[in-house]
Amino acid sequence: MEKLFHTLLTLLLFAIHTLPPLAGSFPISPNFPAVFNFGDSNSDTGELTSGLGFRLRPPNGQTYVFKPPSSGRFCNGRLIVDFLMEAIGRPYLRPYLDSISPQSYRRGCNFAAAGSTIQKANAASISPFGFGVQVSQFITFKYKVLQLIQQDEEFERYLPSEYYFKNGLYMFDIGQNDLAGAFYNKNLDQVLALIPTILDIFQDGIKRLYAEGARNFWIHNTGPLGCLAQVVSLFGRDKSKLDEFGCVSDHNQAAKLFNFQLRDLFRKLPEQYPDSRLTYVDIFSIKSDLIINHSSYGFDHSIMVCCGTGGPPLNYNNQVSCGSTGKANGTTIIAKACSDSSKYVSWDGIHYTEAANWFVARHILTGKYSETASFWNP
Repeated sequence: MEKLFHTLLTLLLFAIHTLPPLAGSFPISPNFPAVFNFGDSNSDTGELTSGLGFRLRPPNGQTYVFKPPSSGRFCNGRLIVDFLMEAIGRPYLRPYLDSISPQSYRRGCNFAAAGSTIQKANAASISPFGFGVQVSQFITFKYKVLQLIQQDEEFERYLPSEYYFKNGLYMFDIGQNDLAGAFYNKNLDQVLALIPTILDIFQDGIKRLYAEGARNFWIHNTGPLGCLAQVVSLFGRDKSKLDEFGCVSDHNQAAKLFNFQLRDLFRKLPEQYPDSRLTYVDIFSIKSDLIINHSSYGFDHSIMVCCGTGGPPLNYNNQVSCGSTGKANGTTIIAKACSDSSKYVSWDGIHYTEAANWFVARHILTGKYSETASFWNP
């Protein structure tokens, strides 16, 4: 049975490698009146810090000055979602739990929280705001907003109307933490076996949003998990586990299979949800290209982190996060930022630098890495 499983896995991974490229589609459009985002730290604009009541230490946020100053982003500057909002002339997405901000919610709201998973959060989770909770937060948000507008139309100056909810864009970038967390107590075969369950839960979230009137869905697949310095430092000590680019093979295999099944689900969703329009964005290919060919794009380091401690080859210490202080062999160490973050793909071993995020956003905006599926009647 085990031999059969591995044979099927080999055939499937071969199929993934030989898939035709995604059909080009139009990039994200400024015609969407509002954007509602769901995800993890890759698109968290301050939800976790607002919800748990803490501030990220400098040098996080040092490259780009946000208003208010505490950006809550796990990055030295802007995220992919920030660049996408800039491209369509929308304000940066305000976190749902940000209770004090000069920004309004009229053009959208962000429910993404660092550490979040598609699966239900448990005692070991970094974030209590799993995907199901984020969807519930959206439903509560919509109900309260429409109630306020019904009481006083003046609120439409600051809050999205029914039209905005119906015609808005619903973005998703989540799943990385489900895979990464699973590897701490499961082998590759067990992680792969978990993927259908993860995607069933994801589809349930889509179903709930569709019932609330959502029709435009923008789905990012997950990136090359095995190329994160955190993963390499913990799971790549045995060099036989690394591929030719220094990435952990098992983690990248899991990411590829997750993306393969996510793309398959994406193609089936319009049949179940008529009048919906979905876009699938191949983040994995963009980030892999950046990591493999980083020097061609002006980056000096692909896996080595900018903000860290420990020196070459990774400059990463799992016990000391960016901006924090810790002890190593009785010596105090501080995770500082490098002198030029634009030369690094990795910011802190888990998240990308603003320069790398801009690279990814630029490629998304070409439309060459996305595919659209719909039963759409304009």
